[in-house]
Amino acid sequence: MTYKQALEKGIKILESERIPDARIDAWYLLSYVSQLTKAKFFLKQHEQIDDITLYKYKDALLKRAGHQPLQYITGEQEFMGISFWVNEHVLIPRQDTETLVEEALKVIPSGSHILDLCTGSGCVIISLVVLGQGHTGIGVDISEEALAVARDNGNRLVGGRVDFVKGNLWEGVSGKFNAIVSNPPYIPTKDIEDLAVEVKDHEPRLALDGSEDGLLFYRQIVGHASEYLNDDGWLLVEIGYDQGPDVYALFIENGFKDVEVVKDLAGNNRVVKGHL
Repeated sequence: MTYKQALEKGIKILESERIPDARIDAWYLLSYVSQLTKAKFFLKQHEQIDDITLYKYKDALLKRAGHQPLQYITGEQEFMGISFWVNEHVLIPRQDTETLVEEALKVIPSGSHILDLCTGSGCVIISLVVLGQGHTGIGVDISEEALAVARDNGNRLVGGRVDFVKGNLWEGVSGKFNAIVSNPPYIPTKDIEDLAVEVKDHEPRLALDGSEDGLLFYRQIVGHASEYLNDDGWLLVEIGYDQGPDVYALFIENGFKDVEVVKDLAGNNRVVKGHL
């Protein structure tokens, strides 16, 4: 079997299981197991694929055909132009969340100390430290498995400039910060079963379930943030597309100023921000 024939068979397998973007995913998986760029593939497409690479490709295809997310198979996802390691213990970083980082970079002063609640893979706080000027930070998560991923990413990308701490939101947090950021669980419990199979059956439920109305974590974060923020400190949170009015009201009720709901590239409400 040639590389080209293997790719064509891979596309058919994923299409038969109604995998979204089957053609793209089949190529990514072949590139992942063979280490071929598109340019090298075109040069080698009519050559015979070796048995080991073919075995690895079939194994990866079967996982994807079972709706396992592509990123959990390859073990990485790009976010803010940075490659992050991921596995089934963390949410896959999404382009929507880049809005949170971009808005934070606009308002957080250079040399800030930043707290990231519900850090997951660490993609938000690490991106802020990589792309900002002289920032340091702490990432908090309740999951030890998620923290292991975040620490691996932190050690690889920012050295010792971010510490990762186990805790349930404010548990284990002390001191004051120039900014607090968070992408907390915000899907209402009843809506989780309506999500794509890749999400509801493979991504960690702990990182998705925002309680009955999806607002539990916002109440706790916004309600206590002032205790951990320096004067004029910023709070920025990612939200679901329909949660803007409710989270905006929480910011106002808790004394935040210049509160703003920011849309993502798709035009959906995505971030609420404000300062003391």
